[in-house]
Amino acid sequence: MSEYKLVRKQNRHEKTMVRVKECCIGDGDLTVIAGPCAVEEEEMTFELARALKHMGVHILRGGVFKPRTSPYSFQGLGWNGLEILAAAGQNAGLPVITEVTEAGDVEKVSRYADILQVGSRNMQNFGLLKEMGRSGRPVLLKRGFSATLEEWLLAAEYIMSAGNNQVILCERGIRTFENYTRNTFDINAIPALKRLTHLPVLADPSHGTGRRELVEPVALAAVAAGADGIMVEVHPQPENALSDGFQSLRPHELAPLINRARAVRDALHTGCVAR
Repeated sequence: MSEYKLVRKQNRHEKTMVRVKECCIGDGDLTVIAGPCAVEEEEMTFELARALKHMGVHILRGGVFKPRTSPYSFQGLGWNGLEILAAAGQNAGLPVITEVTEAGDVEKVSRYADILQVGSRNMQNFGLLKEMGRSGRPVLLKRGFSATLEEWLLAAEYIMSAGNNQVILCERGIRTFENYTRNTFDINAIPALKRLTHLPVLADPSHGTGRRELVEPVALAAVAAGADGIMVEVHPQPENALSDGFQSLRPHELAPLINRARAVRDALHTGCVAR
């Protein structure tokens, strides 16, 4: 553990709280991040952002640079999509988060996005991590789909050692021999990270399962395990989504999930659920 000079819990007396406009991640309340896997067009993004704000979502997500396994899959709208996402967030009164895939894009994306995301495929892109550390923006670091906890925490150490202590960890499932789900959501990682690090920990049950019907139960399990928040993909017409529609909730499915997740969180705080 000696290499975790900055992320290690024992080296910091207080938990890290990441403030993004009016939202504070890691302060004991449940943070909800939601939005489409990919920004597709302006009108839909604006309408969805306003609906999410009304439901109590804190942060709007949306991919604009999409690193896909197949080169023939939808790669995102790029800079035009980023402008749409930022405008939709401003219109709805929500901060926005989006993934950055190239170190050279960090500065420009930072002008539009309130939180920069490092995706699973880039968790060990050390040049990108260092640039994130110099960005001055909060960074959400997703776990690599084959990464150990040690590798994940050392990736966070790269960001923090470059001068940025506003780091959020996000468990999004790992690759195992199981093929019924897209990934295997590692529920163990959440309480383990709570013992190892002072950084806030979020859960992404959308990528963690890849199946719409499993998003809610896994999200609730993550909250019960101690997650500081959830990150959920939402699309008004998942069957027509250009990216990951099969794991995206419809807007009317999100509101009850948020209510149940908050009830679980409240139960933890009042001691009704064993930690």
